[in-house]
Amino acid sequence: MYTYKTTGRIAGVLFLIIFITGVTIYQFLQAPLFSENFVKEITLHRDQIIASTVLNMLNGIISIVIAILLLPIFKRYNYNLAILYFSFSILNFIAIAIDNSSIFSLLEFSKIVSSTESTETLYTLKTMLYEKHWWTHYISLLVSCLPVFVLYYTLFKTKLIPRIISIIGIIASLLMCIEMLSSIFWKSISMNLLLPMGVIQLILPFWLLVKGFKEFKA
Repeated sequence: MYTYKTTGRIAGVLFLIIFITGVTIYQFLQAPLFSENFVKEITLHRDQIIASTVLNMLNGIISIVIAILLLPIFKRYNYNLAILYFSFSILNFIAIAIDNSSIFSLLEFSKIVSSTESTETLYTLKTMLYEKHWWTHYISLLVSCLPVFVLYYTLFKTKLIPRIISIIGIIASLLMCIEMLSSIFWKSISMNLLLPMGVIQLILPFWLLVKGFKEFKA
């Protein structure tokens, strides 16, 4: 049976993997999807984009593994929060899968365009598929806020890590949720609201790698 410190350190490694792959996916591998001439860019970087979907699914799986790993510890404090975190992790995986499906649609469309003359119908389809991916992408990001919020709220209540880290995590998840909702309703505030999330998602893994979880006494 793992000790709290060991479990925390294992979770820290997994959180760090999610952070590194997340930055790789959204800042580099999927950049062609958001370019002005995205059809051409997708054709040129097809393998790169496919790799991004594989890594994204891997991140979703790792998130579920973390939830399973933390389930026995969280259940000692609050059964409902433990199950909620696990459930939201599964929901996040489903949202990732749906977003990936829209990316695959763009990939298939790029193959058709590369072998067919441009027509008004293709232009309409191009716009529709791009808008579909925009929606699935932002909804996926919105859903990702849910397990993160529950995670930091539970850590705050259990005092498994310093409360200042938990508080920053809670605030960061709320700010990200606000930005995603505002973007979905076409009134984006600022993408800078996502910066606190990036910072705390890097701080947490390193804290856990060094310290692990503090023993919790119910």
